[in-house]
Amino acid sequence: MSTSALALGIRNGDRRALGRAITLAESSRPEDREAVEQLLALLAPATGAAHRVALTGPPGAGKSTLLDALGAAALARGGNVAVLAIDPASAISGGSLLGDALRMPRLAASERVFLRSSSNAGTLGGTAPGTRESVLLCEAAGFRLVLIETVGVGQAEQAVRDVCDTLVLLALAGAGDEIQGIKRGLLEVADAVLVNKADGAGQAAAHAFADDMRHALALLRPGSPPHVGVVSARTEQGVSELLEWLTQHAARLTASGELQRQRQRQLSRAFRAALSRALLARLVTDTRASALLGQLEAEVAAGQRLPTAAARELTNALFTSWPARP
Repeated sequence: MSTSALALGIRNGDRRALGRAITLAESSRPEDREAVEQLLALLAPATGAAHRVALTGPPGAGKSTLLDALGAAALARGGNVAVLAIDPASAISGGSLLGDALRMPRLAASERVFLRSSSNAGTLGGTAPGTRESVLLCEAAGFRLVLIETVGVGQAEQAVRDVCDTLVLLALAGAGDEIQGIKRGLLEVADAVLVNKADGAGQAAAHAFADDMRHALALLRPGSPPHVGVVSARTEQGVSELLEWLTQHAARLTASGELQRQRQRQLSRAFRAALSRALLARLVTDTRASALLGQLEAEVAAGQRLPTAAARELTNALFTSWPARP
């Protein structure tokens, strides 16, 4: 299928075309990368209208169950939903279970939902290769709420912040989060912190933990503390309130101009990250550069040269012949 035909299919809501395009976005083959870049250039006028919401948190926090309930609530209001679920890749085989259709039965069964499971392929930060492009492709297909479920991540892994407008951190009382909750990291960038499993015997503990989190975050982020709440993904307590808060939060971001500024910052960081990958790839494929790279790498491994000094020497060798910009 040609790039223009694929773009037309996506604009017309063809799920197969959307799935094929996301496969291109996740590929590392140079020809696929070029194809998806051409595709996104054609689709650019149709992107940007969705609210991009990421849900992150430790393994076992109930992210999939909560997303199933949240997506169902959005569908009940007449919307459509795209879900990009990231699963961890095996360190041995490289494969991934990709079982989100089982954990999100209502969303998997709806014709107004596009559910895509992807392997993180070893990528840190909770996202997968191509997640940014996948979000744009879903927007071009007409989805106005894009939900991203990350791999269970730790406090320091914040890459997901750069692919969403709103970041929701899901936590559990009694699972070590009382200590983790006061650490810096994701809590510094999350827009909302939800304590899950606030039902049955765990209800009191969840509410108490949420109160502790409010006090801690008031100290950690006195100027802009995140929203803190309790929710039960199992009984769906607090899910409709969460959807309402997300709607209001998106409106505030748009009205204040912060949404545009935030996305501009994300694009700048995405450019620098892509530039770093491109430069390293060119170093490996360029004959002269790869020879020097191999030599310096061997000297560093043998303890004959400091890593910083070797990197500086390689950089100087690459750029000393460049003319100065006027």
